[in-house]
Amino acid sequence: MHIHNFSNQNTILNTFIAEMRDVTIQKDSMRFRRNIERIGEILGYELSKTLSYKPTIVKTPLGICEIEKIDNKVVLCSILRAGVPLHDGLLNYFDNAENAFISAYRHHKEKPENFEIIVEYLACPSLENKTLILADPMLATGQSMIATFEALKPFGTPKNIHLVSVIAAQEGIDFVENYFDSETHLWVATVDEKLNEFGYIVPGLGDAGDLAFGEKLQH
Repeated sequence: MHIHNFSNQNTILNTFIAEMRDVTIQKDSMRFRRNIERIGEILGYELSKTLSYKPTIVKTPLGICEIEKIDNKVVLCSILRAGVPLHDGLLNYFDNAENAFISAYRHHKEKPENFEIIVEYLACPSLENKTLILADPMLATGQSMIATFEALKPFGTPKNIHLVSVIAAQEGIDFVENYFDSETHLWVATVDEKLNEFGYIVPGLGDAGDLAFGEKLQH
């Protein structure tokens, strides 16, 4: 797997991530969502450098010019609900992308640390021979990413796969790296060192879905 970890260099991403982590700032849900969206835009721009391009003739008021434009057929898929702001950021740059949405949540068993990933809702176009961008802001254990991809398999085989996350735990990276093929790309703004006993990223930032959209009742 090609892993693109942007915490290896200092950029404006640091500011957005710091605000998302900060307990005194992250309570502003609009700002939290916007920071995820901006990170999605940055990662989408960097991701675009790896895509295929073809020359296109454009007519201007004063003549014509040749411009290289993306040749990939892109499908953006985000994991509800935390993935919505990240999806929006990517969609800001991939205007013509098709879109897929999937729900995946942790179903806890007898103990909080024991859970399985439940996929319930799925809307997806054909993925056959297309470029799939699978977005989930928090790559913790990696189980949600894999469960989501398994659910997408009946819709076709993508030509290229890109995983996009804001924060990842090294354990989650290792897990998805062992599952996806070597040509898959992972784009992540920063990597944290570990998971706690409940499978949450440390130091992380808390529950991204709750911070973006408000706390939920658990059933």
